[in-house]
Amino acid sequence: MKPESSDPSAAPATGERLHGSLVFPNLSMLAAHQNGLAWEPFHPGVDIHWLYRQDGHGASAALIRFQPGASVPLHEHRGLEHIYILRGSQSDGNGRLSAGSLMVHLPGTRHSIVSEEGCLVLAIYEKPARFVVGNGGDEP
Repeated sequence: MKPESSDPSAAPATGERLHGSLVFPNLSMLAAHQNGLAWEPFHPGVDIHWLYRQDGHGASAALIRFQPGASVPLHEHRGLEHIYILRGSQSDGNGRLSAGSLMVHLPGTRHSIVSEEGCLVLAIYEKPARFVVGNGGDEP
């Protein structure tokens, strides 16, 4: 696994290698510094910043930023997914998660997500998700 950026002077989400591990020393401060990160479009109104990705088929972690009212369509988790809400809130069929909440989705879980107020989440995936509606791709 490698970080998306190896520049140690980059924004706070740049991983640092330490004895074969990735360390993100300022991860809790990302809500305040998110505008300095390299965001990619993920879905309309939803952007993603990869912390690391393992060859597109394995483990990965990312920050996901929802604009108010944005959503992610129905998808199925092929491995564990951990979602930690850093700022704002999001809802799915299980209810509403607010800042400070952690949700662990088990393999086989299906859901779609909406964030009425907008949110910033840390997502950690064992394996990429499979989109069920409108996208047969392998992006988480």
